[in-house]
Amino acid sequence: MKIADKTTKAVDLVRDALEKAKKFEEYHCFISMNEARALERAREIDAKIEKGEKVGRLAGVPFALKDNYLSRDGFTTAAARMLEEFASPITATAVQRLEAEGAIMIGRANLDAYAHGGSTENSYFGPTHNSADMERVAGGSSGGSAVAVALGIVPFALGSDTGGSIRQPASFNGVYGVKPTYGAVSRYGVVAMASSTDTMGCFATSADDADLVMKIMAGKDEKDSTTLDDFWTKDLAEAAPSKKKIGLISDFMGDGVDEEVKKAVKDYAKKLEKAGFAVEEVKLPIAKYALAIYYIVQPAEVASNLSRYDGIRYGHRAKDFDDLTGLYSNTRDEGFMTENKRRIMIGNFVLSSGFYDAYYLKAQKARTLLINGYNDLLEKYDALLCPVAPNPAFKLGENTSDPLKMYLEDVMTVPANLTGMPAISVPAGKTKGGLPVGAQLIGQRRSDQMLLNIAKTVEDVA
Repeated sequence: MKIADKTTKAVDLVRDALEKAKKFEEYHCFISMNEARALERAREIDAKIEKGEKVGRLAGVPFALKDNYLSRDGFTTAAARMLEEFASPITATAVQRLEAEGAIMIGRANLDAYAHGGSTENSYFGPTHNSADMERVAGGSSGGSAVAVALGIVPFALGSDTGGSIRQPASFNGVYGVKPTYGAVSRYGVVAMASSTDTMGCFATSADDADLVMKIMAGKDEKDSTTLDDFWTKDLAEAAPSKKKIGLISDFMGDGVDEEVKKAVKDYAKKLEKAGFAVEEVKLPIAKYALAIYYIVQPAEVASNLSRYDGIRYGHRAKDFDDLTGLYSNTRDEGFMTENKRRIMIGNFVLSSGFYDAYYLKAQKARTLLINGYNDLLEKYDALLCPVAPNPAFKLGENTSDPLKMYLEDVMTVPANLTGMPAISVPAGKTKGGLPVGAQLIGQRRSDQMLLNIAKTVEDVA
């Protein structure tokens, strides 16, 4: 990650990023660009350096912002028609902290509308293409951010991860994806999806870069009561694991998992062993219920969070209506995409009278059993290893007519969100066809830096 100094100009770093964004425009990483303001900020940083004034740890470093993070620069759309021209009055805490250290947002990255999806095909502005194969999906919902890093447009990008939305696109594009401990980074100023599983993280090309970005964003925020006291305080080398043992979750290495994905994960396990770790297969029977738990809890929270979009306060408003009920229904029908509506309907169903106990309450009880299952294993191991997704990137349009098949892509990522545990996607190899495949490391809460330390150790010996 190049930092501006007296020999490296911030303006040059930003211009280079903007030129690359134009060069790779066909991948549709970005919804909108922030060119004028980015260059203005770069000139301000260069002027400070010239005067010998102090600049931040990310001085002049360009980055891509997933377009569900609020910022006063441009429109925050969340890739949805509902917010197509929404000018935010605030900037997200995570963005403020990065910009205070000199990072420069060059553009807003594409995503599935409201982050509902696993392919970035649900964007109102059209899909993002995979960095390795234009005919395949970028992954989602943070597909634009992942591709922007994979193509070398920016050294890092922000994403949000509610059920795998950072790790899966990171795997599909061969970059690092960090989903931190729940509460490590403030959710203030990020368009809410499912409040008990939403986490704010990043994409990068190395463990060191990811650690620096997360270190800057992490910490207590008085505007978000769920944030934790800052535990992201060590140098990465100081966050070494104590047990030197990794558990390979065999439940995620069986039927239904692509053979080349299994091979990539096994190859990564061999690299871990070369780095001095003992890798042992472990059983996690409760894991098979994680997807069912998630797709009850998450839609319930989605339905609640999306109820604020009524055409009255802000966002899209229908022009054709006869009464207040018509205004509400027509606005929501026009403003939401099919996947948004599907999750609202599922969520309202599981929360409705007569079904709350049968579905939602039971799912929350099962969630506790899932947490206990992971806790038990992590008493014996530094981290757990498994694939990020059962398949490499699939073709555009392949799963759009089959929501269940699309949801099954999340089977290995949702447990970390339901348990609040940190998880990272690390590049693990490529298929014979050249598609990137990631491996996933999961740790106990607040062990985020240790996971990156493990990844860094593998980088050094690979």
